Amino acid sequence: MHNEKEKTFTITAGDGTTTEYEILFTFDSDETKKSYIVFTNHAKDEDGSIITYAATYEKDGNRLELNDIKTEKEWSLIENLLAQIEDKIAE
Repeated sequence: MHNEKEKTFTITAGDGTTTEYEILFTFDSDETKKSYIVFTNHAKDEDGSIITYAATYEKDGNRLELNDIKTEKEWSLIENLLAQIEDKIAE
């Protein structure tokens, strides 16, 4: 389920538990011809940093279909974009 207005969505796991995620940003890649989504549920890792997730996605009305990122090339694309965003924030 995806709420465009609030930029959140909920994932229901196989055991029925649900987790709400906030969409940090989305982007389309001309290089891979895919749409990407970066999101978080604001959980923190052992160092206290907020954990972020990334996936490819397809939108069908209000429904998001998330798919795994399959190649190192795609991960590199996302990591480079995140680094650029962090640099902008630091300025």
